[in-house]
Amino acid sequence: MAYKPPLSFLLLLCCVACARLITDGADHVSDGVSPPLLLRLNGFGAADSSCDQTYGFLPCTTTVIGNLFLILVYGYLMYLAATNLSSGSELLLEILGPGIIGGLLLPILGALPDALLILVSGLSGTTATAQSQVSVGMGLLAGSTVMLLTIIWGTCVIVGKCDIQDSIAVDGKDTKGLSLTGSGVSTDIWTCYAARIMALSVFPFIVVQLPQAMSSTSGRHLAVLIGLIFSLAMLLSYCLYQILITCFHVLTLESDFDRLFHSVDADGDQHISPAELKALIIGIRFDEINLDHTEATEKLIKDFDTSFDRKIQLSEFIDGVSRWLDEAKRSGDSSNAGPNTVKYLDNFHQQTKREHDLLGDQSDEEVEGVQDRKKTTVKAVLLLLLGTSIAAAFADPLVDAVDNFSDATGIPTFFISFIVLPLATSSEAVSAIIFAGRKKRRTASLTFSLIYGAVTMNNALCLSVFLALVYVRDLTWDFSAEVLVIVIVCVVMGAFASFRTTFPLWTAILAFLLYPFSLALVYVLDYVLGWS
Repeated sequence: MAYKPPLSFLLLLCCVACARLITDGADHVSDGVSPPLLLRLNGFGAADSSCDQTYGFLPCTTTVIGNLFLILVYGYLMYLAATNLSSGSELLLEILGPGIIGGLLLPILGALPDALLILVSGLSGTTATAQSQVSVGMGLLAGSTVMLLTIIWGTCVIVGKCDIQDSIAVDGKDTKGLSLTGSGVSTDIWTCYAARIMALSVFPFIVVQLPQAMSSTSGRHLAVLIGLIFSLAMLLSYCLYQILITCFHVLTLESDFDRLFHSVDADGDQHISPAELKALIIGIRFDEINLDHTEATEKLIKDFDTSFDRKIQLSEFIDGVSRWLDEAKRSGDSSNAGPNTVKYLDNFHQQTKREHDLLGDQSDEEVEGVQDRKKTTVKAVLLLLLGTSIAAAFADPLVDAVDNFSDATGIPTFFISFIVLPLATSSEAVSAIIFAGRKKRRTASLTFSLIYGAVTMNNALCLSVFLALVYVRDLTWDFSAEVLVIVIVCVVMGAFASFRTTFPLWTAILAFLLYPFSLALVYVLDYVLGWS
């Protein structure tokens, strides 16, 4: 089969070719700088000599159509970078499991494209140029936060809706159609905690805004420094929180395993014999699927007994049951099992009929599993490196294209970056909608936790990068309307999600309405009341 290059590579070649096409000069050879005749005829060429090519070969233009084309191309490449980062993160999640990976690393990697775009928006050229382009970074920061908490949040409610009975959405049951009160989604209590943390993460914005709120000009630079310190402290605190939560869950699970181990170890000799393991299997009622208890016992001994002494020690038991639970949660829904480990084990038997034939001779499968694990690790690292490289390479051209498009159209850069750039960098949006479509409480909790975690990272990591640029380059902080929008949306949605776990369909309408409200509020405050 012939190799087919990816679409992004073809688009990049098209961009490069645009800068190398034959011109209308006498020698009919492009110098790689002058705009080609074909591009000028189609509105893509530079109107004057002020157009500078990025990296010396990427195309440039000062026309509306040309910059719109570049925004689409570079936007797609940034989306590709975000997708690669998301794919690599998900592979790491499969290898290392949830916890720190899911709760900390995934949001950081998800915020990386945004952080790079904000970084390059404030590093470009002179201080005056940086001051002009830094509004691109603020537009991206505000737009990404608002889009996640309004459009994406509301879409996830619609996509994941199930019938609400006794104030709880019933997994997989969706018979009430578009009932505003009879259908919706439910989440767990941990998702409420994530929403509260998200609402608290706007505190650095408030700190930076205090001098302007008091009509003071002398303390603005100091306020930026204090806000930067608070945002970095917020970032470190959030990371520490995720680590502590992970440790808590691990210790709780190990405690459950320890109690289960000693309940199975009937004679108290600190190991589980084949007879005791058989009693466990019978107690879990595997007979409902006509499982041969003796055969199943032997297969589980092979799987659990890594020391080959036909005695399962506590460490072997924990490792074996952990793999068992991981398989159960991948193969079926464990959302109704609750925190009790025995109930998780009871839920697993629903999958055993399909899987127990695979538990035969484990030797070949173990070797293959190690090989697959290594390949998956390498693939994950390569995807993360590829995504980071693409984002780093094309963040600057994308910011330039947005700035040039603003100059050509007269539309403020904030509104362009607010609407367009989050579509290119928010890989969380696609993942969240996919999770929501599974219509289960567990996946709904993952969906909204992902959204709240992404917004928290915006308010911590991305804001830290933004404030560092403003402070180091001595830029003017004049984003009162934009900060107000971020604070309003985060506090409203955070408070709304902090004290309830079920969201009927009508809540999606409220979320959707917040998006045009945010745009209108910035326009009125900046261009009608003249806040900036």
